[in-house]
Amino acid sequence: MGSNRKIKLLWDFRGPDSLEIARHHAVHLSEFIRKEKLHLDISGHQAVTEQHSVAFMVVEEPMMIQIRDALRPHRGEVYTDDPSA
Repeated sequence: MGSNRKIKLLWDFRGPDSLEIARHHAVHLSEFIRKEKLHLDISGHQAVTEQHSVAFMVVEEPMMIQIRDALRPHRGEVYTDDPSA
């Protein structure tokens, strides 16, 4: 039985410019996805609070260690695209 879990890798940015920094970081994550021809193309940014924003990308669990070591996210969590979860 293969793993089909997805992991959301997150980069945290804090301060008054956190949203702009997260937005910029998300552009680089999207470029990485295209360059590496990754199967999943889920990335972006979002404001958590006025002073905290995140950039993120979603990877398949078997690729997580390799991508984590290359990009050094601050944290990760199991990703679900089910809005009721």
